[in-house]
Amino acid sequence: MTPNTKSPRQSRVTSSADRDELLNVFNRYAHHEHLGERYMTPHEFLQDYLGYLIGDNIDPTTLDILSSLVDLNKDQKITLTKFINFESLLLASDSLYRLAFQLFDRHGQGFIIFDDFQYIISATKNFKEFPFNFNSDFVTTHFGAKRQRQITYKEFTQILLDFIDEQTIQAFRKFDKDNVGCISFKNFEIILNELRQYQLAEFISKHLNDVVKLSCSSSSSPNQISYPYFTAFLQLLSNIESMRKIYLAVNHKKAHTYKSSMITKEEFLTEAQHFSYTTPLQIDILFAITHLLHKDHAGYEIHKDYIELSDFDLISANEHLLPYRLRSEIVDEYYKIEHQSIFMKVLESGYRFALGSIAGAVGATAVYPIDLVKTRMQNQRTTSVVGERLYRNSIDCFKKVIRHEGVFGLYRGLIPQLVGVAPEKAIKLTVNDFIRDRFTLADGTIPFWSEILAGGCAGASQVTFTNPLEIVKIRLQVAGEIQSVRRPAASEVVRELGLRGLYKGARACFLRDIPFSAIYFPAYAHTKKRFADEHGYNDPKSLFFSGLLAGIPAAGLCTPADVVKTRLQVQARKGQTKYNGLTDAFKKIYIEEGWTAFWKGAGARMLRSSPQFAFTLVTYELLQRSLNIDFQGRKLEGSKHVDQEQYSPKIRSSIILSTNSDHVGGFHLAQATFEGIETRFGLAFPKYKSSTSKDSTSLIPPLTSLLGVSTPQLINPK
Repeated sequence: MTPNTKSPRQSRVTSSADRDELLNVFNRYAHHEHLGERYMTPHEFLQDYLGYLIGDNIDPTTLDILSSLVDLNKDQKITLTKFINFESLLLASDSLYRLAFQLFDRHGQGFIIFDDFQYIISATKNFKEFPFNFNSDFVTTHFGAKRQRQITYKEFTQILLDFIDEQTIQAFRKFDKDNVGCISFKNFEIILNELRQYQLAEFISKHLNDVVKLSCSSSSSPNQISYPYFTAFLQLLSNIESMRKIYLAVNHKKAHTYKSSMITKEEFLTEAQHFSYTTPLQIDILFAITHLLHKDHAGYEIHKDYIELSDFDLISANEHLLPYRLRSEIVDEYYKIEHQSIFMKVLESGYRFALGSIAGAVGATAVYPIDLVKTRMQNQRTTSVVGERLYRNSIDCFKKVIRHEGVFGLYRGLIPQLVGVAPEKAIKLTVNDFIRDRFTLADGTIPFWSEILAGGCAGASQVTFTNPLEIVKIRLQVAGEIQSVRRPAASEVVRELGLRGLYKGARACFLRDIPFSAIYFPAYAHTKKRFADEHGYNDPKSLFFSGLLAGIPAAGLCTPADVVKTRLQVQARKGQTKYNGLTDAFKKIYIEEGWTAFWKGAGARMLRSSPQFAFTLVTYELLQRSLNIDFQGRKLEGSKHVDQEQYSPKIRSSIILSTNSDHVGGFHLAQATFEGIETRFGLAFPKYKSSTSKDSTSLIPPLTSLLGVSTPQLINPK
């Protein structure tokens, strides 16, 4: 895949859709026409196209506010131009702020007046619980004493954040009736649950009382929350991402200690001094939260305060689902590969080749005795020849080799095997990884046909190295069958065969290795996913069993080709049938020995290939993890530990990204962007029409549910 080529998935996620594609989608939903121009209404856009707010009891004010987001000039007509512009807006780097601005710009004037601001704020769920004082100094400062100022987009972005703080300050003052600078814990909890629920992670909400007890050092009653503590707590909730950056800064300095992801409170405090607006009180609260988090996971008291990267996802509510985070994380590895330099690609391939060589040697040595038994069983003819030992089965063969040739007889031919297994296994692993990387889409998935193609190419590429090694190895392995014959050295076999002879049986080798790898690598990849834990991580045990299970069908189904290859490569003795090529061998074996002959040594082959590739793959992957060298390429799937990644970009995208095929380009991020309005700014609106029930407003779901976006609970690491 060339650097400028983009997969369909990537174009949906990272760039604007093609105009013709947008036109086709638009025409499917635009059922009205005015002066020759087609359009859809804002309600149709929101409900029919985006699929939001569908039902008979939807609050009309909420429906009008949200559906007008795309209607820039507020003429109730969503034309093709507006449709295309909104799709581009969803991909803008500041899409959250721009979307919020359009929410408040009710008349499409390009600026916001006080009446617009008051109308939108008054329509939110929070206003119903804590009415905002529009006669406060905040309003006078931003809109002027006569409410005459027109707020531009850039000014609005700052006012919106100031408003969030002002709203909570007003709530604090409401409960601090005696002006003592403190409120009760109960009132503090009410403010958090009503005004900052969108920033409050489930774990913090559940353990709020314990967090306050651990981190609040007020000399007054422990049930009293001081204003400084109140603001520090809220600032921490708003700046979890800044805390994450502090962690990453410390971790970067400790890059050589890859396996240790724990940062102590002292290390964190030292680094935090480089970050403005981060105070020791905020860090006290942060570490009180993580202390309880670790205690909850461990089931016993933790004596040392520390923090890990996975903690941030558990305490940051829905921050990790914001659209800008999704866009950057989903395509991060894709862009790294697309823009990887030629030098880095060569270096990475060489690195993988070296690791594959080591892994291949480990796997070959571990199962070589089984390979020798397999070869002798496959070479055994139905009719015995004088001087030739016959084996009843693989176990009998194993025993007779040890009895007549000793334990080292099981490793006859190992040296040339190890000399050649490096390029053989290395080229197979490297080619498979390389082709999988080229066909992996932006969301981390790879089409099944591409997996088969990558495996098949890997199998074909290895034959160049495999065939000469196989024929030398086989000649040496069967040399011990006749005691009266001198056992040749590897160099003698090479001289006897010559260059042409070293590739004898190459077609059978292709017939065996291409299907084997085309079956094995996809089976391994999918089995590995099934054995991964809930966080997508594979431990060494799951890697080994994945390789073991994948090798069984791959080795078993390719046994006939392996039998023919063995017969072609072994030098026929006096009285044995000689074969003239692949087709001739198939015919003669079938005529003389029947179909069962093609499955000789199948058991030994599966017993050899399955554990060999299991040892090889687990060694290969663990070497990559332990060395952890970054060539700006794709990390192995399942290699990230739960302590390093709570939710993968692929999992996050499946949570929030639309799967509607008509949601092309930026519209693919519509759900995440709408979710971000509440997650970042707390602008939640009631979904249903007003009810006579007193507590109906408290039952109004957040915008997440309002828009039909399911947000799963994060799973605690074990």
